[in-house]
Amino acid sequence: MANTYTQLYAHIIFWVKNREPLITPALEERLHKYITGIIKNLGQKPLAINGDAFHIHIFIGFKPDKSLSDIVRDIKSFSSKFVNENKLIQGKFYWQEGFGAFTYSHSQIDTVIKYIKNQKEHHKKKTFQEEYKEFLKKFKIEYNEKYVF
Repeated sequence: MANTYTQLYAHIIFWVKNREPLITPALEERLHKYITGIIKNLGQKPLAINGDAFHIHIFIGFKPDKSLSDIVRDIKSFSSKFVNENKLIQGKFYWQEGFGAFTYSHSQIDTVIKYIKNQKEHHKKKTFQEEYKEFLKKFKIEYNEKYVF
């Protein structure tokens, strides 16, 4: 896209189907590295990845040549296939349908990266459900309690 200059950053959150604790410490590092590779192969810039056994946070710099929905779809599809084909867990691994995505300005990059890197500490004080609802409220996103998870 000649003469197109952008600076777009998105904090993406999604979770394991049925919020099962399938992302074990043994799986976590491999999964994060694999997702980093997916993001790079899509021509996007991975800035931070972390989470816990139930969910993942991904912070990317993205280009407007791909929609955020397509990027997330590919991350979820390719990473699920990687886990299942390599038998990295017992049973099948799936991500829940849907995701949350929140945009930030360049001046907020360090704050978001720090937040994502501190997920394990953060979740000693707050559940994923509490955290996610706080994001929805902070960004003034209307949601139906019945369908949010």
